[in-house]
Amino acid sequence: MPLSEQEQRLLDEMERHLMSKDADVVTAPREGQTLSYRNIVYGSILVLLGLGGLIAGVSTDLVVVGVLAFVVMVVGVVLAVTPNRNGGTATRATTGERKSTPAAPASSSFMDRINDRWDRRNGTE
Repeated sequence: MPLSEQEQRLLDEMERHLMSKDADVVTAPREGQTLSYRNIVYGSILVLLGLGGLIAGVSTDLVVVGVLAFVVMVVGVVLAVTPNRNGGTATRATTGERKSTPAAPASSSFMDRINDRWDRRNGTE
């Protein structure tokens, strides 16, 4: 079913607004490419451990320890910036309260989620 003229105009206006004001939203990673908070934490821990090992290796003149520590740091950075492979969204910490509206299904597109949000905001379902 094609969009009405008013709906098309609103969609174009929303797109222009997103492109001009919220460029980071437009360039956000696609679904299935979200970063995992767990991977970021584990990667950061590995980087810190590698940094400590690098300092220890340099201060004790043990080149092997320094090289291994550098490798651990690189693995930590790669782990931290690697997106999820399962295609799900990143886990979020909840404060114990639940939302009154159900979340959009994971298979919905970006535009479907924007349209749903727009409908909820304007009270039209």
